Amino acid sequence: MGHVNNAVWVQWVQDMATAHWDAVADPAHAKAFVWLVVRHEIDYRGNIAKGESVTGETWIPGPAKGATSNRRVQFRNTEGKVIVSALTNWAMLDRETHRLVRIRPEVIAPFLIEQE
Repeated sequence: MGHVNNAVWVQWVQDMATAHWDAVADPAHAKAFVWLVVRHEIDYRGNIAKGESVTGETWIPGPAKGATSNRRVQFRNTEGKVIVSALTNWAMLDRETHRLVRIRPEVIAPFLIEQE
């Protein structure tokens, strides 16, 4: 249809989350844990065509709950308008056993944005 497919937006959301984890996580945590998506909620307010670009931003909006944590992602067009917004819920698993693991404060703390 001449614009970015929904599956591509989901892939970008997942790629950004993975890159954020890889860049910020304590190496011991990155070695011990892996994340899986539980749920994606995506609001589409616009789109881009071939050759156009967007800027993406991701953050963790609050503390973890048990073994899950929410993540926000926004994509803005070149005019700065948010055209795609996502809320995803991720579960943390032990990398070896693949069992859910409660997210300890020291694991999530480097990702939290201080509220002013």
